[in-house]
Amino acid sequence: MVVKINENYLLIQNSYLFVEVERRANKYQEENPDKNIIKMGIGDVTKPLAKTVVKAFKDAVEEMGHSDTFHGYGPEQGYDFLQKAIIDNEFKPLGVNFDLDEVFISDGAKCDTGNIQEIFGIDNTIAVTDPVYPVYVDTNVMAGRTGPIMDNGMFEGIVYLPCTEENDFVPELPKEPVDIIYLCFPNNPTGETLTKEQLTVFVNYAIENDAIILFDAAYECFIQEEDVPHSIYEIPGAKKVAIEFRSYSKTAGFTGTRCAYTIVPKDIEITASNKEIVKLNDLWNRRQTTKFNGVSYPVQRAAESIYTEQGQKEIKENLAYYNENAKLIRESFLKMGLNTYGGVNSPYVWVKTPEGVDSWKFFDILLEEANVVGTPGSGFGPSGEGYLRLTAFNTHENTKEAMDRISKLSF
Repeated sequence: MVVKINENYLLIQNSYLFVEVERRANKYQEENPDKNIIKMGIGDVTKPLAKTVVKAFKDAVEEMGHSDTFHGYGPEQGYDFLQKAIIDNEFKPLGVNFDLDEVFISDGAKCDTGNIQEIFGIDNTIAVTDPVYPVYVDTNVMAGRTGPIMDNGMFEGIVYLPCTEENDFVPELPKEPVDIIYLCFPNNPTGETLTKEQLTVFVNYAIENDAIILFDAAYECFIQEEDVPHSIYEIPGAKKVAIEFRSYSKTAGFTGTRCAYTIVPKDIEITASNKEIVKLNDLWNRRQTTKFNGVSYPVQRAAESIYTEQGQKEIKENLAYYNENAKLIRESFLKMGLNTYGGVNSPYVWVKTPEGVDSWKFFDILLEEANVVGTPGSGFGPSGEGYLRLTAFNTHENTKEAMDRISKLSF
């Protein structure tokens, strides 16, 4: 007997994009130990957890140390105290309501956006924006929903929706039939957004074509402009066609604490091959109860605390700190004469590389000449070639120093 592997894994790159960025940065640091490298490539936060969050965390851990308040296995879908806080604070102010069992607490939006494809048939055609967060593509490749990568950098069997300067980074509707559409707005990596009118176009398409939208709203907390929706459910009819992913990683600095949630409306119904009407909410619940044991009680209590008056004050101060960094990065690149996008409703700044310089070459220039780490746009897909992404999650001091160094380079 010969053990067989899932050969779909052989179709993807040997190294995940952000792992490769870190590998190259670390290699350069080892070879140049005297250099002070400023990392602005991977979207990890630098501000510590808010004091209100830390207190809630400690109090919940203390509860775990007493037999009368100890919590063992919790509900795989999440504790109702956090589900209720999410509904009351995130959605009711938008005029949207959900039942508790439509909110699924998890350990990360990355996990959920990667795992959600499991509840869909292998023969569904998916569409992704290009450039795109790599997890959406890679997990579908791993599942066998695509063919091999082609010479143009696209995977066979995936429909790509280019987001470029020419279309103001607003994807067009698919020109061929698709079943599932991945959207991320505010966008990672471009930092650009859709207006309510533009998002309505996609919701209407999904309704008319029996498609499903997987909407990653992990960065909605950075939205500052009026006509940018914080949730896809602000669009009429979206509850019938959209699943939304949210995260506390950037909202409240939970990158190392791990807590997120996914909204799966019970209104979304699919007809199975035997003509049975199936609710996606039931399928996701079945998947989670089988493969996930839930987020720990202290973490969920910590997440709940951000919805207190003091918690809101503290996390908004942190978000404003990162927004100032994004503004600094954006304005610095614009002063250099480089076409620059994002950084207004997003912690990501998307800069066009100097003429004749590709993404990885620009990465090398910034690393070696300015000792600043970014993320090459080509790692996000073919339309990302010729761009580089910087994040606003470093300190003010490091962000200013990084942009001062870059501004002294000759392009």
